[in-house]
Amino acid sequence: MGWAATARTGVSVVVSPAPGPPMTTMVFRTVSRVTPRPQDKLPNAPGSPGSRVGTSERVPAVTERLESDDQTQPQVPTPAAVKPSGVKPSPAVPKPAAPASSASASPESASAETASGANSSDGNTAATPGPVPGPDAAASKASNHTTGAPAKAEAHGAGSADGVSAEQLEAARPFGEVTEDGHVYVLVDGERVLCGQVPEVPADEALAYFVKKFEDARTLVNVLEQRVEAGTASSDMNRNADHVMAQLAERKLVGDVKALEARLEALRPRIAELEAEHKRATEAAKAEHFAQRDAIVKEAEQIAEQDPQKIQWKQSSARMAELFDSWKAHQKSGIRLSRKDEESLWKRFRNARTTFDRHRRAYFSKLDENNAEAKRVKERLIAEAEALQSSTDWNVTAGKYRDLMDRWKSSPRASRRDDDALWVRFRAAQDVFFDARKSANDQVEQEFEENLKLKQELVEEAKQLLPVTDLRAARKKLSGIQDRWDQIGKVPRTHFKRIENELQAVEEAVRDADSGTRAKKVASESEVRSNSLLTQAEEKVAELQGQISAAESTGDSARAKKLGKELSSAEAMRDMIKRSAAGL
Repeated sequence: MGWAATARTGVSVVVSPAPGPPMTTMVFRTVSRVTPRPQDKLPNAPGSPGSRVGTSERVPAVTERLESDDQTQPQVPTPAAVKPSGVKPSPAVPKPAAPASSASASPESASAETASGANSSDGNTAATPGPVPGPDAAASKASNHTTGAPAKAEAHGAGSADGVSAEQLEAARPFGEVTEDGHVYVLVDGERVLCGQVPEVPADEALAYFVKKFEDARTLVNVLEQRVEAGTASSDMNRNADHVMAQLAERKLVGDVKALEARLEALRPRIAELEAEHKRATEAAKAEHFAQRDAIVKEAEQIAEQDPQKIQWKQSSARMAELFDSWKAHQKSGIRLSRKDEESLWKRFRNARTTFDRHRRAYFSKLDENNAEAKRVKERLIAEAEALQSSTDWNVTAGKYRDLMDRWKSSPRASRRDDDALWVRFRAAQDVFFDARKSANDQVEQEFEENLKLKQELVEEAKQLLPVTDLRAARKKLSGIQDRWDQIGKVPRTHFKRIENELQAVEEAVRDADSGTRAKKVASESEVRSNSLLTQAEEKVAELQGQISAAESTGDSARAKKLGKELSSAEAMRDMIKRSAAGL
């Protein structure tokens, strides 16, 4: 392989490879100085694993003025001029476990390295090119340079290189080779495959670069083995195995590649089983998740399909909100359905929510209109009730309030809050009137109490006629008592029957005092008839009085007026019977 090199003052040397197979190249901003070590007289065999011509030492970039391009360059020997076979390995230096390859150190590399060492060995700048050494001299120079390689490798092996431990590096040596120009090869089934080039660094450092890649791949295989052993199902295990296998197939790493490939292939059946289990579990989880989502959608659709006039909006709205929260929680659960299922379920759920919201808005809009109309109707009823509250026409006004109450009950209902407030106002207007009527009735009752006292005095006076000794005088006094009785007026209903019965007892005693058998018989027959008629008349009067009081309490003025006329007729009949009975 041919190389062309140019340099300028104050810059790093840039090495451009001639056409050939692709390789990895690392360029450092340094100048490598090859210093032969005279004390090491035992050269390694060219091409043996780990061998390197000379000792590579990193030094700071130097300012070196090279001859201009137009100057005559020293003639570099061709690859044919270098005979690696002329260099004999020293038996004092042990060979590495990897098989030696005569191609590990190419003649071109040896010639280039020899020329570089000849130019820079004395450390002087602007060195004048000297005579070109022959093939034997170049081989001898390469042999002398390799004597420093074991010491350098030993220094790297003491610790770690590029994140690779000494144990890992030693384990990888049988599977890798490093040439003197930094080319790194991996040995796979006896085949020598180029990994890449790491120029101008120690051999162990170049080797460690590709060993690190192998260790990274082995770490991934270890992780896969642990996951397989633990039975951790995942959909990416086979993909990860393919990724590692692709890295191994590129042969850009140094290690026991075949063993790692075998471990990886051994995992394939179990990975396939785990992925199948994972797929089945995933499908089952998706099916369950779909069923749960579908149940949410179906319930939302049932709520949306209810009759807007019969639906319980508060409970249904709360439930619809809960269903939406459940939907969002299922979305965050990590289980993803297919795009088709996701879109289908969401479309149904969205339509159900949209329908429900549309019905709710329409219902409450209509409800607001109805509430406004109900408020207007009841405001008018309240105005009428408030206009009647100061009336003293008890019977007529009570009837009007009954009509207002009937109209209130038949009017549409407003909202609960508005309806309650309107009812309080309407009831307050009625209370003003009925409280005033009650006060008036209480005053009338007080007057009836005074009448009761007067009639009680008349009863006591009538009882003084008993026993009857003078029938004519008794009849005369009793007739006067009856006249005054009628003039007094009404008594409270609770005492009406009692006070009437007490007076009737005196009247019966006076009638019984009539002398003579015949007269007694006639009187007795007449008395029986008159008493029967009188009792019926008095019961009729009492019944009518009770009906009138009941009609007045309910505000039925028309009925009270009608009953009042009947009461007048009944009282007239009663008085006539009394007078007839008193004349017997």
